[in-house]
Amino acid sequence: MLVDTHCHLDAAEFDGDRSTVADAALLAGVGLIVVPSVERANFGAVASVCRDYVLCRGAYGIHPMYVDQAREDDLDALQQTLLREQPLAVGEIGLDRFIEVRDEQRQDFYFSAQLKMARDASLPVLLHTRRAVDPTLKHLRRCVVTGGIAHAFSGSRQQADEFIKLGFKLGFGGAMSFTRATRLRELAATLPLDAIVLETDAPDMSPEWKVGARNTPDQLPRIARILADLRGITVQEVAEATTANAIAVLPGLARIH
Repeated sequence: MLVDTHCHLDAAEFDGDRSTVADAALLAGVGLIVVPSVERANFGAVASVCRDYVLCRGAYGIHPMYVDQAREDDLDALQQTLLREQPLAVGEIGLDRFIEVRDEQRQDFYFSAQLKMARDASLPVLLHTRRAVDPTLKHLRRCVVTGGIAHAFSGSRQQADEFIKLGFKLGFGGAMSFTRATRLRELAATLPLDAIVLETDAPDMSPEWKVGARNTPDQLPRIARILADLRGITVQEVAEATTANAIAVLPGLARIH
């Protein structure tokens, strides 16, 4: 069995065929899918997907690219959702220093507030860290949470080691399918296997063979094959290790494992 630790199955891109997509993932060997929210407006959609599909479990948070339209009472709504929905984690939260028009102070405020919620609820976090690994680590050292996943990790080996020290796993997906991604592929090949989890980030971050097309969670086995080839091990070894890693860092997954 494989675990897709980051898939936006609630997204509008799946409105026409969500059941077919979920069935295809199951047939491909994806037994569990983590569905993170990005804003208050889709907390309900994530909860609905997780009720409708037994393989899905939700995480709730406000994404850094959505903080400009967030209000402080959205944090109250998040707190209530965390109490009501038995989430796996708080997420997708973090920092994004890539988008050109951004309010870094506002990102920091919402990230800090959500880290405190996660700490107080003893929940792991799903992190968005685009061009923001060092400031993210600074926040994590100030507010110590119970680990989590650095989604779509693309930092250095030193930064990876710092996340691992803080109890985090590192998410690898379709980006490592591109041969030009030499640094990322080197990390995938050499990091401790017990630090890696797999993800698709569907419908986004399509792998090399689906460039320009919608990404789907049934692509995870091919992503696992790439990791196996990079490390010189079997796909079965990758599946067993990454599934165990996902359950270790997101203990709520064990309730439906």
